[in-house]
Amino acid sequence: MGSVALAAKITHVPSMYLSELDGPHKGCRKAAIQGHHEISDRCRKLGVDTVVVFDTHWLVNSGYHINNAAHFSGVYTSNELPHFIKNMPYEYDGNPELGRLMAESATKAGVRTRAHSDTTLALEYGTLVPMRYMNEDRRFRVVSVSALCTVHNLEDSGVLGAAFRRAIENDYDGKVAVLASGSLSHRFAQNGQSEGYLHKVWSPFLEEFDHNVVKMWEAGDWATFVGLLPEYATKCHGEGFMHDTAMLLGVLGWDEYKGRAEVITPYFGSSGTGQINAVFPV
Repeated sequence: MGSVALAAKITHVPSMYLSELDGPHKGCRKAAIQGHHEISDRCRKLGVDTVVVFDTHWLVNSGYHINNAAHFSGVYTSNELPHFIKNMPYEYDGNPELGRLMAESATKAGVRTRAHSDTTLALEYGTLVPMRYMNEDRRFRVVSVSALCTVHNLEDSGVLGAAFRRAIENDYDGKVAVLASGSLSHRFAQNGQSEGYLHKVWSPFLEEFDHNVVKMWEAGDWATFVGLLPEYATKCHGEGFMHDTAMLLGVLGWDEYKGRAEVITPYFGSSGTGQINAVFPV
């Protein structure tokens, strides 16, 4: 049957797109883009056919949701940061079957999840930015999962991730990569100060705590990390309240996961937030 071939926590900072454009910031996110290329290369070598993205820019206020439309295309401008991402074209193929199987499995596990295949829902930039660098040739089909969950329990997101893996392994015939698309700490620079924080984290406390978290990941200390995750998500302004990370850990085994993270793009500051590309062995 199917398998989860690759799992990763990834950045989607909009300055990656800015980094492409002529101007004072051209090339500023070269390392992050190269990290996405590396993850893409690994997916290709592993025979991945579909990428599932836990997207911390898809806000939902009730339930869990999957965008499993058959096709995505358009021209995207960020309503959050329209001066960073504007008029960015995109086109990808979806995987309605896989999205349906994942939703059914999560709902059966007690976490109500809806898959939307016949929909006008557009992709958010937590999916669009990484796919721009990982999937330019449309090699992979794309399924996007809501991960800016405003009134949800992190434990439920872990159950959701575990149910997704069961669906992939038991009911799907293919290889899947799962990507938690979001930052570590996510306290944006105060308005009027953003230029001075393009490559910085907002505070020494947040940066130090992020580094400690990365050390836990590299050491495989998942029991400690899972234990502090709820407070980390709130006190360190975790993006999407860290639901993308909870989903990823659910896929991998939650606090019983034994793998050690491999950092692909070292931790860096971006507009006040803490960012990384890291692969988690499956």
